[in-house]
Amino acid sequence: MSNVTHLWAIFLGTFIGLLPIINPLASAPTFLAITEGDSDERRREQARKGCFYMVAILVSSLIGGTFIMNFFGISIPGLRIAGGILMTGIGMSMLATQRSAANHDDEEREAARRKIDISFSPLAMPMLSGPGSIAVTLGFTSLATNWTDYFAIIAGIVCVALLTYATLRLSGKIVGLIGPVGVNAMTKIMGFLIMCIGVQFVVNGVLGIATDPELLRGIKDVLAAH
Repeated sequence: MSNVTHLWAIFLGTFIGLLPIINPLASAPTFLAITEGDSDERRREQARKGCFYMVAILVSSLIGGTFIMNFFGISIPGLRIAGGILMTGIGMSMLATQRSAANHDDEEREAARRKIDISFSPLAMPMLSGPGSIAVTLGFTSLATNWTDYFAIIAGIVCVALLTYATLRLSGKIVGLIGPVGVNAMTKIMGFLIMCIGVQFVVNGVLGIATDPELLRGIKDVLAAH
């Protein structure tokens, strides 16, 4: 595989991996609710700052991921399995009908309305860059072998942020066009994709452990001793 193909694959993997978790379409109705009464210029400013904070949070997680893993002694397969389990849980929650969470969501929206600036919280954190997207970003550190790979991952994050900004800017038209039923259907589709990605992360982690050279050497030595 050529270097350009490798970078392109990492970029697409980042884009496809993050987009279902961030799910701008599902964030559009909430963004409209927490910016209710704001002018169009104010909404544009909040969306722009929120996406900027999202990029900053995810890039910080990407750059600091290697140091965090080394400090706590976390292996790449272990990170993949943990991230996969988390993503699978997020996907299942998106597929399920969470009627009991309606009151909680309303309380969060009311609290957000009372805030002067909602761009960092709750827009950037946790709506756009929550635990799921941070876990996926940390997982991408296992794909990076040199500094150009990190640039490809960051480019993927920026492209997702640009698409998210465009979606939030057009949130009124999008929600009006597809309606609540359409938003709910898209959320379930994204949830299914997240579950598939999460399961694949777990499979890759298990295979990474099963094919670890030290583990295979230890099994071989035990069998040879008997």
